[in-house]
Amino acid sequence: MTGVEGESLGVGGTRLIRLREISAENGSLVVGELPGSLPFVVRRFFALYGIPEGEARGTHAHRECEQFLVCLRGSVRALVDDGAAQREIVLDRPDLGLYMPPLTWGTQSEYSSDALLLVFASHEYDAADYIEDYREFVALVAG
Repeated sequence: MTGVEGESLGVGGTRLIRLREISAENGSLVVGELPGSLPFVVRRFFALYGIPEGEARGTHAHRECEQFLVCLRGSVRALVDDGAAQREIVLDRPDLGLYMPPLTWGTQSEYSSDALLLVFASHEYDAADYIEDYREFVALVAG
């Protein structure tokens, strides 16, 4: 799926995508229409919360799966790496999400105590899609 724009992070095809936010006197909401708001069709989602201080999550890449991360509450530091370039960003608002295409190494750390990270994925869980050894990842993207 194409047509979803966002701010390039200069690391592979990663980018920040702003979701539509509607604010009113009685509160705010963030809207995402599926399909349409993300650059892929969502096949799975999961949420991370209650991550102990100092713990990191992610620390892997996917061969085919695309992901979109949005921190609904609190904050999370996200590292993206394409084997040649890296960038860290802080996800700390529900209207801004991080798109990670396949073959992007991702690590999430420094979760605030109240963090709630929602992840949308283009594929159902498949252990064979995960690359969990960084050297293997670098070799794969190098060619």
